[in-house]
Amino acid sequence: MTAILNAFLIIAGLGAVLGLGLAIADRKLTSPKDSKLEELEGMMPGANCGGCGFAGCSAYADAVYQGKVLPGLCSPGGEELAKRMAQVLGVEVKMAQKKVAYIFCSGDCESTTKEFDYKGIPDCNAASILFRGDNGCKSGCLHLGSCMSVCTTGAIKRKENGALEVDASLCQGCGSCTKVCPNGVIKLIPADSQYVVACNSHEKGSEVRKVCKVGCIGCRICETKFPEAGFTVDQNLATLDYDKASLEEVCKAAQACPRHIIRKRV
Repeated sequence: MTAILNAFLIIAGLGAVLGLGLAIADRKLTSPKDSKLEELEGMMPGANCGGCGFAGCSAYADAVYQGKVLPGLCSPGGEELAKRMAQVLGVEVKMAQKKVAYIFCSGDCESTTKEFDYKGIPDCNAASILFRGDNGCKSGCLHLGSCMSVCTTGAIKRKENGALEVDASLCQGCGSCTKVCPNGVIKLIPADSQYVVACNSHEKGSEVRKVCKVGCIGCRICETKFPEAGFTVDQNLATLDYDKASLEEVCKAAQACPRHIIRKRV
């Protein structure tokens, strides 16, 4: 019994000595944070949304502190945070263009076909595992609201017809919804953009007509008849170049669109 007790005391003593040594080493070897870095971290919004391209607020603050990026990438913090960070570091503010999310699908239960009645987990990623979802269009919104569950500001709402839409006034442009959408239906667009091509399908027009009443059929009217509008049709889908878009021409193209998917953004 005495031998066992002695062994226990020896091991406990060694553990205490090693623990003390590690504690001393940690204090000696750990470099104290610079006061500027601590100030930057303290002013971050704490959303940890990843919209800035970094793992979280602390990682972004550290990148700004090290000079890897400039202030202005934090959507939740906005221009006010960018100015405060720039003031701490003594650098010029360079705001990134504000963007908001948009759901590039006009299809709802009335305008799109269903291949089967999905009864599984109410999650878009779960539904997409089964034949890429129950929609006839395999590029459209699945309407199960996975994007709603990750939106921290409640910007994504469900309309009466079951379709989802983004309230741009609440959207911070963090991009969390774009990452969770299995069909890539949600994209970030300039916050000041007024028109969108509300479709995500690259199928041929004949196939789109079979499954959706409001999908893009790649007719090229917007591109050929209104060359100054900024539209390009690639792989049967029209897209709008917001940097080249002429608002007057875009309005004309919207009126000429046979499927009325060039829409004024709500």
